Amino acid sequence: MGWNFNQGKPIYLQIIGHIQAMILSGEYMPGDKIESVREFASLAGVNPNTMQKALQEMESMGLIITQRTSGRYITEDKDKIKALRDEVALSKTQSYISDLERLGYKIDEIEAFVLQHKKKQSKAGGTLEDLMREEREKSGKNDIEL
Repeated sequence: MGWNFNQGKPIYLQIIGHIQAMILSGEYMPGDKIESVREFASLAGVNPNTMQKALQEMESMGLIITQRTSGRYITEDKDKIKALRDEVALSKTQSYISDLERLGYKIDEIEAFVLQHKKKQSKAGGTLEDLMREEREKSGKNDIEL
């Protein structure tokens, strides 16, 4: 079964985003061995050349390390992973704030809104990402990448 890709962005970039999310979420831990190009391509439902391009790009970013005889591994550099995680969080936060400001919210209203819905989410068992997705859908923005 393949991964879901959208038509508006190169597939290899979407693969990078998907694998980054797996690293940042802890699905892949530092030092974990990853699937071969062919295995990954089969899982994603893409051409092995496309997967190779994505993995090479991730290697140039320093997120994946290739050991000639034993395959590819997630970097053990926890600082690099944390920096990427912080970068992604900052980008998503800036985007979320900008979206709400376009709806007319002031920063203090955004803060109150997030805190109020965080309390609701704690009771309901949802996540902040779920709340953000719901709010964007309500505002007519369905181009969310979480």
